[in-house]
Amino acid sequence: MIARELYEQFSATLKPDSTEMTTQTESKLKRILGSVGAVVAGLFATIVLSISSDLLMHATSIYPPWGEPMSDAQFSLATIYRSIFGVLGGYITARLAAFQPMEHALALGLIGFVLAIIGTVATWNGGPEYGRKWYPISLILVAIPSAWLGGKLQARRANK
Repeated sequence: MIARELYEQFSATLKPDSTEMTTQTESKLKRILGSVGAVVAGLFATIVLSISSDLLMHATSIYPPWGEPMSDAQFSLATIYRSIFGVLGGYITARLAAFQPMEHALALGLIGFVLAIIGTVATWNGGPEYGRKWYPISLILVAIPSAWLGGKLQARRANK
């Protein structure tokens, strides 16, 4: 008798026309899409701001023309504004996350960490126009802390 009741209950949740199952599936899909959307928005903001700043720096001759070596001071400036944009990306991600904002911000930081490693490997022996080794390593090192700080700033704002 108990086995039959369990079977009927279990079978009812597996019926494709069950509205409860459909609602649960839609809810999970919305959560996943919302989470992905929050991280993608933070990543998009970080990338667009970084590339736009690079273009502006080259256009205004703060940086030399593309393909020419930059000084350590210029790479330091790039590291600073990329770190700030990483904080902003973490903030945006945490702000848009419907739940667990810090985890979403850290997910963005992890993505930035992986992308920075890929960039470092791709440019490691690329020549003087890619700068000295400290610059790509610094981008690896600041990726997660920057996103974490953005998430922390958003959490502080949300608690006010």
